[in-house]
Amino acid sequence: MEFEKPLPLQSPAAIPFWKALQEETVLLQQCDECSHWVFYPRNHCPRNLGNSLTWREVSGEGVLYSYTVARQPTAPHFADEVPQLLAIVELKEGVRMTSTIVGVDPNDLKVGMPLVPYFDHVTDDVTLLRFTVRNSKRS
Repeated sequence: MEFEKPLPLQSPAAIPFWKALQEETVLLQQCDECSHWVFYPRNHCPRNLGNSLTWREVSGEGVLYSYTVARQPTAPHFADEVPQLLAIVELKEGVRMTSTIVGVDPNDLKVGMPLVPYFDHVTDDVTLLRFTVRNSKRS
């Protein structure tokens, strides 16, 4: 079956991030001048505007910073994911990213709960970074 949901746009600056996800690895940029971790991928550091950024492998582990439970589809394409667990996850490096949580009962969600990456291979070319709890059926 073909994947029929919208796929994220992959900007040129983000290509290493997306390629790493296909290999079930999380890469973040880190500024070579001030050591600030950078996400979303870009061409300069938002802290000092330096353009010397290096991709570094990280665990992808973090905590649930905030969430909402969408009990109605956010778009028709996502009707099969209801209830959809939309989240902001803060990685150990301090960056925050929006994602979805899988393999967790909505009633068990707690701000601050530890999360691990779940690599969702939706097509041959695109892997989405979602999150789950350690030792879930999806981790």
